[in-house]
Amino acid sequence: METPGLVVQGEAASFSTALRSLLNNPQYSDVCFVVGQERQEVFAHRCLLACRCNFFRGLLGPKLGPGMPSPVVLSTVPAEAFLAVLEFLYTNSVRLHRHSVSPSGMGLGAWGAGGGAGKLPLPQPPTLQVLEVLTAAVEYGLEELRALCLEFVVKVMDVEMVCEALQVAVTFGLGALQERCVAFIEAHSREALRTRGFLELSAPALLPLLRSDRLCVDEAELVLAARSWARVGATCFLKLSLQIPDTQSKSSCLLIFPNSAPIVFLIHVGAPARNLHLGLALFLCITAASCSFHLLRDRRVAECTNPKYASLG
Repeated sequence: METPGLVVQGEAASFSTALRSLLNNPQYSDVCFVVGQERQEVFAHRCLLACRCNFFRGLLGPKLGPGMPSPVVLSTVPAEAFLAVLEFLYTNSVRLHRHSVSPSGMGLGAWGAGGGAGKLPLPQPPTLQVLEVLTAAVEYGLEELRALCLEFVVKVMDVEMVCEALQVAVTFGLGALQERCVAFIEAHSREALRTRGFLELSAPALLPLLRSDRLCVDEAELVLAARSWARVGATCFLKLSLQIPDTQSKSSCLLIFPNSAPIVFLIHVGAPARNLHLGLALFLCITAASCSFHLLRDRRVAECTNPKYASLG
């Protein structure tokens, strides 16, 4: 009876180095991507991408005809993040950075031997590279890369990053990351509410913060932060989701009108308030006719059980 063969392994480092030399190298490549708003050319190898990622297998399909096919345009992913994804697919490892490093520092030409044929993008303000790679990993269905990015984000999270990380978590349904971000903001509320990332949060990302009763700021500071957010926010968010309990506990609702001079109303309500539904609904209907508005909560949000007033629009 033949003895089963023994699997022996060579040196992983030299294998990884050899594959990394193919990264963004036009030599032997058979597919070209045009990525990001800067339209950077990135060269790759179809067979490797297809065997490592279902997204690329479906995107590239079978090769048709001789020569290099037409470039594949991926305009929504930044070039540096896309190259990090390719690095992971080629070598099963990736260099993550807190901020983007391509405008200055190593540049896109450092990714592989060829360095691509396109021009380097013009310098841009630093972006959070790891969040861009995380976004790409989620969109391309790369679970292992997503886990590596999440681990890195948690390790390097700070006040400047946390709101942008919260936005990514809410957008892609990353519950564990969202909880981490909310907890971090609760512990560093005053600093986090003053960041640009807070002002750029979407309404669904802002609501978990307004629901929290652990923010380390008083109501006046929260109202000012929400007013600043409304002044920057360009979208109209309208959601009436109120239930006034027949208890002595008080609840608050925050109405923000993001016009040229935002007006903020902080309304405290408590029992008895049986007629508040009708009065508040009429007030909102009248004001909504003349300006768009945001309805937010500065503390826990009560869910509405009365469908008659559950949604106004």
